[in-house]
Amino acid sequence: MNRRQFLTIAALTGLTSACGSGGARRAATPGPTGFRTELRVPPLLEAEADRDGTRHFALTMQRGRSEILPGKPVETWGFNGPHLGPTIRAARGDKVRMTVTNRLAEASTVHWHGMRLPAKMDGGPHQLIEPGGTWSPHWTIDQPAATSWYHPHPHGVTAGHVYRGLAGMFIIDDGDTSGLPSEYGVDDVPLVLQDKELAEDGSPTGDTLSGTFGILGDRMLVNGTYAPFMNVRTERVRFRVLNGSNARRYNLTFGDGRRFHVVGNDAGLLAAPVEVEQVSLSPGERAEVVVGFAAGEEVLLRTVPGGDDIDEGDFDLLKLVAAEKLAPSPGLPARLAAPEPIVAPANARVRRFRLNGHDAINGKEMDMSRIDEVVPAGATEIWEIENTVYAHNFHIHEVAFQVLDVDGEQPPAYASGHKDTVYVPPKSTVRLAVRFGGFTDPVTPYMYHCHILRHEDSGMMGQFVIVEPGTEGQVPRTIATPHGPH
Repeated sequence: MNRRQFLTIAALTGLTSACGSGGARRAATPGPTGFRTELRVPPLLEAEADRDGTRHFALTMQRGRSEILPGKPVETWGFNGPHLGPTIRAARGDKVRMTVTNRLAEASTVHWHGMRLPAKMDGGPHQLIEPGGTWSPHWTIDQPAATSWYHPHPHGVTAGHVYRGLAGMFIIDDGDTSGLPSEYGVDDVPLVLQDKELAEDGSPTGDTLSGTFGILGDRMLVNGTYAPFMNVRTERVRFRVLNGSNARRYNLTFGDGRRFHVVGNDAGLLAAPVEVEQVSLSPGERAEVVVGFAAGEEVLLRTVPGGDDIDEGDFDLLKLVAAEKLAPSPGLPARLAAPEPIVAPANARVRRFRLNGHDAINGKEMDMSRIDEVVPAGATEIWEIENTVYAHNFHIHEVAFQVLDVDGEQPPAYASGHKDTVYVPPKSTVRLAVRFGGFTDPVTPYMYHCHILRHEDSGMMGQFVIVEPGTEGQVPRTIATPHGPH
């Protein structure tokens, strides 16, 4: 019996399951009056200035106890606290140094998702931090304004580490904000979306490596808060939305059908705001949106079914409550400070990747000792991602790319900017124009992989190195691997 046959029978017989239908899931979402916990906004992480002007940020991975459900404290993991992590904010041109300490009982890593930086500082599976150990990556930020994030990336166990709560946002500023809302926590607010399976005592349950996709929970968290509300104090609010879930795809809309504007994708602002009624985000993707409010109103941010196995379900996420008097906001700018378009040259190298099942790319499972692709520094290439089965997505470390087409059709206007993660629908092909950076290292790889974490951990991941142009044929295809889980 396949999954859809099971769900049909379950609907007819009243059964529910961890991968249940949208109707079964809807019961776990409180009604509008049930949103009684104020949205937690992650604090900004304070930086210390080193003697040379480097901004020094300290993160500690640790265990703690959190009330995911009110009154039911359970064990969770977090950075600098019991659950999730603080928001790091830095600007283009900043020299930054991270001190990452591991107070967990097992090895982990911290990957700077969306960051353009040397491979040794990337925090992939090769940069393991043993229990009690400390890792100190450093780099100079040189990329456009964007909403990035950080999370563990140990091979084979990433899904469990993220699911327990290890994730945080990393905001990059780049001079002029283009008139967009920018007061953190007031009219510039991060929203980390995650879904959980919870036991009666409130503890996260479920097997992150079971089934087709792993965890698809029926409890929705925003910034680690279940059934949250947010008091709106300004006429417009900029939300930086991150899909921090293991597998779920969100189709975001508002309960009253209001339209809003997308102003940024994963890796930078759009050229101009795009008015929409709905935005879709697969795991790892981000969107910056600006929403208008009227005094005294209430509205629910929701996710609705989109027709795929990883976005089934109809859930209310966040209740927004506007004050009786709102502070005025500047008008939405007609143009934004978007980075230059990524245009592949006529003779661009084309690389093809076939996503097989849930554990292989081009017929190969991940091997930490194998280099799959060698790319010359500064190249702009075309990558074709063919999906042979059910839903996947695709993330490439270090790069920025633009989606050329999905099965020959252009992406929606709101997803036309710079990205680093893309949804790949079932049995489709996505073409990307990919721009690589200038950091060269023939023996330290970056990753490309499906960001559905069950698939990543099962082997749907490959490795590439960036080298000096003309030296591609001199690169060893076998490298040393670190000790630890893989």
